[in-house]
Parts: sequence; C-alpha cells; structure tokens
Amino acid sequence: MLQDAVRSSKELIELENKYGAHNYHPLPVVLSRGEGVHVWDVEGKKYYDFLSAYSALNQGHCHPHILEAMTKQAETLTLTSRAFYNDVLGPYEKFATEFFGYDRILPMNSGVEGGETAVKLCRKWAYKVKGVPRYKAKILFVTGNFWGRTLAAISSSTDPSSTGDYGPYMPGYEIIPYNDLDALERALEDPNVAGFMVEPIQGEAGVVVPDEDYLPKAYQMCKEKNVLFIADEVQTGIARTGKLICCEHHGFKPDILVLGKALSGGFFPVSAALASDEVMLTIRPGEHGSTFGGNPLACAIAKASLEVVRDENLSENAAKLGEVFRDRMQKNVVEKSELVSLVRGKGMLNAIVINDTPDSPTAWNLCLKMAENGLLAKPTHGNIIRFAPPLIMTEEQLHECCDIIEQTITDFRPE
Repeated sequence: MLQDAVRSSKELIELENKYGAHNYHPLPVVLSRGEGVHVWDVEGKKYYDFLSAYSALNQGHCHPHILEAMTKQAETLTLTSRAFYNDVLGPYEKFATEFFGYDRILPMNSGVEGGETAVKLCRKWAYKVKGVPRYKAKILFVTGNFWGRTLAAISSSTDPSSTGDYGPYMPGYEIIPYNDLDALERALEDPNVAGFMVEPIQGEAGVVVPDEDYLPKAYQMCKEKNVLFIADEVQTGIARTGKLICCEHHGFKPDILVLGKALSGGFFPVSAALASDEVMLTIRPGEHGSTFGGNPLACAIAKASLEVVRDENLSENAAKLGEVFRDRMQKNVVEKSELVSLVRGKGMLNAIVINDTPDSPTAWNLCLKMAENGLLAKPTHGNIIRFAPPLIMTEEQLHECCDIIEQTITDFRPE
C-alpha cells in the first residue's frame, strides 16, 4: 500500500492504460483527495472541481453530514438483499416520496438502472392500464438524448459513438427531433405510444436548453393522449438547475421521475424511479429488482444527501450563482473573445460553445490550460465545455473560478 501511495500521476495513468479497458478518455489529472468544492492530485496540486462528477457531487466532496450517515450505517448493516425487510428502506421511501411529492419510489443503483426501470414501468402500465395490445407499446425519445450505455439506453441514442457496432437494438422505440412540438404531436397520433422520455436539459449533449414552452406543452400533449411523461432528471435533478427538479421551472410534475447521481452526494451508486400508485403498482413481486437496490447503506446515504439539499438551500444557491456565472461569461468571454460563441444553461448546469468544429482540439486544450490554472472541467461533443461545480460553492469562490476561466480563455492561443 505504501508503494501505491507514492506513485506519481504518470505512473498511475500508465497503470490504467495498461490494465484497464480503454472506454474513457480522462483529462491527465490523477486525483487523490476531495473536500467541498476542491480536489487535490497525487502531487498535492489543488483544483476547483467544476464538473462535480457530472453533477453527482452537488453537495460537494465528502460532505460531513453524508459521511456521518454512511459511517454509522456501515457499522451496523450494509446489505440484506430484498429477500428480507430492513429497518432503513421503509423510512427512506417515506422520506423520499414526501420530499418529491410522489406516491411510491423504486430504488435502484446507477442512473441507467433508473432509466431502465422507468421504461419497464411505462411498458407495464401500457399493457395493464392503458390497454395497448400486447408487445405493441412504443416509447418516444428525442435526438441528442443520453441516459447511459446499456443496450436499452443506446437503442434510443443518435450518437454514433454510443451505437456503433452494438446492434441489434431494442424494439419499441421511436426517436423524434428534440425541441420540436410538431414532431411530438405527429408521433402521439399513434395510439400505441405509452411514454415520452426526455431530459429537461440535455446534459451530455452539451447543456442544450429547449425553448421555454417546449416542456410544459409537451407535458400537456402527453396528458391529452394518455401518454406518460418520463423526466430523466438524473443530471438536472437534486437542485442542479435552481429547482429541486428541473420540471418545477415549468410548473408540472412528470408521471415518472428518474433520479440518480446526486441522490447519494457522490458516496454510493443510488438511483430511483418515482411514480403514482397507478403506474408503480403495475409491477408485481419478482418482475423487477436488484440485489443492491434499496440496500440499507444506500438508503441512509440518500436520505442524508437530500437533507443537505434541503437544509443548505442548494436550489436557491444554484439559481443565484447560475445568474452570476452566465452574466460573467456573457460579458467577459462571449462578447470579448473570438474563441467562444455562446454560454447557455440553467442554475449551475452551464456550458460554453467554442467557435470550432467538434473534431477540433481547442476545447480539450482549453481544459488542459484550465487545469494548469487550478480548475477542472471537460469537453463534451468536441467543442463544448460543460461547467457544473458543487452547489455548496460560495459567490466568492465562483468569482475566483470565473477569473480562472476568463483568464485562461484570454491567454489561450490555438495550436
């Protein structure tokens, strides 16, 4: 263990490259410690974390309240499977359903499992409640969506890097253009459509924000056709966009809500699908589940994570800081730099668009320079840089981060 502790970043990167699958392309920074809004690499260099593990760390790194809950529970009971009851799951389910305003919750582990659960619930409801002919149920997805890498998830994808050489794909899906109400209206004419699954803001696609009326009108159109509106809020939920869930900005509650990432504050894989009795009770014992889903450790962590969101007013902080961030980026970057054409986002889920083609190295090289200057972010889709720091960040810290971003862009010289 001592030998591992003194290995350099270069040595550790070489170990991953030699023994691990090459399914990620990380920034060449090897992190060994995190606290609050900061992380440190193995050489001791300190950074602002401006990605938050893709919004899994809304509560910051190693939040003491969540750590205490995790440690206390880990000392007593971690896993029972669902073959037995445990004394943590029921209280967590009551807390979470009341917290988000739903009848029932089905706990899982990863975000993609939450999405998979929502798809299964939707199909089951289609046959048991809506009366769709057996195996004819259809679920609508939109271009640019991302909810994971399983076969069920990539079957709804329009990204060649997700779908290439992985077919055949899941049947019963239809992909329509994002932010296009006319396309949705046409698709909803099919009586076998059971659900419409959408991210309120497309995170992985580059923080793509739809027209202001898109989501509420889409929800209403689904209601008129007796179609379930499924909100994939794995990344936009848990206060990230300035509301507890992003759909609150538009005044409606989705029929199925999918959560993950910050549901555990970054301590443990925890996800969930929440729905009404009518939808959730269509699944009977033995028809869906997970050995680890709803385990005592996960439930204790998730409850503590949501308490932090509530008690530290993270939604309000995200809303306030997001306005500050976009204002600074617009005035000091978009309007002054030829490198950046656009800043967009909501709350503390934001991105800047680089004036280059997606295959250009500019965004990547900018992130390397930001890392040198003490701030970690990462490109998505080649020419977009996503910014999503922990929501516990103070305004003073945010201004320090904006200083780093602005100075890096000002000093940057494309190769």
